[in-house]
Amino acid sequence: MLCSVDKNFYPIYDYYTDFQARVKKSRQSAPLLIGLMRNDSLIYRFDTEVFEDGVHDIENSIFAERLIKTLLWVVGGYKLYIHAPAKLFSKISKAFKDSGNRAFDVKFMEKIYENPFSTEYRTANDMPEKNESGISLGGSYNGCRIGFDAGGSDRKVSAVINGNVVFSEETVWHPKLNSDYRYHYDGIYDSIKKAASYLPRIDGIGVSSAGVYVNNRAMAASLFIKVPDGDFEKHIKNIYLDIAKEFNTKIEVANDGDVTALAGAIDLNDNRVLGIAMGTSQAGGYIDASGNIRGWLNELAFVPVDMQKESAVDEWSGDKGCGVKYFSQDSVIKLAEMAGIKLNEKLSPHDKLKYIQNAYNSNPAIEKIYSDIGIYFGYSIMWYSLFYDIKHVLLLGRVSSGIGGGVIKAKAEEILSKYGSRISIELPDENSRRVGQSIAAASLPKL
Repeated sequence: MLCSVDKNFYPIYDYYTDFQARVKKSRQSAPLLIGLMRNDSLIYRFDTEVFEDGVHDIENSIFAERLIKTLLWVVGGYKLYIHAPAKLFSKISKAFKDSGNRAFDVKFMEKIYENPFSTEYRTANDMPEKNESGISLGGSYNGCRIGFDAGGSDRKVSAVINGNVVFSEETVWHPKLNSDYRYHYDGIYDSIKKAASYLPRIDGIGVSSAGVYVNNRAMAASLFIKVPDGDFEKHIKNIYLDIAKEFNTKIEVANDGDVTALAGAIDLNDNRVLGIAMGTSQAGGYIDASGNIRGWLNELAFVPVDMQKESAVDEWSGDKGCGVKYFSQDSVIKLAEMAGIKLNEKLSPHDKLKYIQNAYNSNPAIEKIYSDIGIYFGYSIMWYSLFYDIKHVLLLGRVSSGIGGGVIKAKAEEILSKYGSRISIELPDENSRRVGQSIAAASLPKL
């Protein structure tokens, strides 16, 4: 038993390492080579081993499916190249199609990359080689800038003049509950207009927003999940570009996870930073050894972290055991209910989280909630480290606010120490945890 409340938690990292150990010990192994193509013919490679055909076929299938699911949401891609035993390849190709078990993932990738998803068998010699590139992201504060962070429970905005923050504000909103595109447009516009009133001029607007953005256009985002497809295409896809026109300035939009990592790299004056924001959902982003982003999805909310059979189900994807239910306000609420804490059902998830945080000192069970999240976090960092070269993990977001953030950090560090990991976890000051992304977002536009 690892956790105090979620007693059946089974870290996918332990599952992975145990599976690999048994494969090697069996002397009945076969290569599993995975290639993922995304935009601009970029290729990501991940090579490992599985049991050969006829040996633990069901386990092979579970292992490969969870691994490929992880790679899709870490890196992204629409063309899957596989070298694997014949039976396993057949299982993979059936699962990763628009009528298979991973239909949600496949359709999401098709929407992002605007290409049909395909799975192709290759011999070991014909597997595509790794082909990666880096993209420089922001990091400059010269001039008069506005940074906007679109969260699922609140929106944050900052006005910055030559690196000095002259105004910051948080405003509660409920984008995931609103289907009217005007609600979203008006809310974003209102925050930016307030920040603009503190500046003599606007040289650029930087936006940190949950979802996938290509050329500053929203390709997919949970913030706008209720907006009908027609309105999304007509009004939401270019929402930030349209707002920039209103202020007659340039705009740069980035995934909120990448902005989290950027904030950490700026603050630490170092690279190899994995940024994770625990808020309405889980956001992830990564700054590599060269100080660049990779153009990966980093949608860690959909990455599996728990292999227990009765793990929590994500309502959007329909999958279970994924990060969104372990590193967000949903996780705090889930664990509170498991710990027997009664919550008023009339409260919004945002207000439930706030209630739990305010009651921390008066209810000993609440420390166990944050302890469990820290244990989740430590094991998940070990899982992420198989795909990212990590020196620092930066923790931001509303869930990390208050005393609970320190408990999450301490417990996660215990797990990392257990495995001899030298990855450091950085927990910024309270203000940075809440509005740090909007300030970092202000550095995105290149003037």
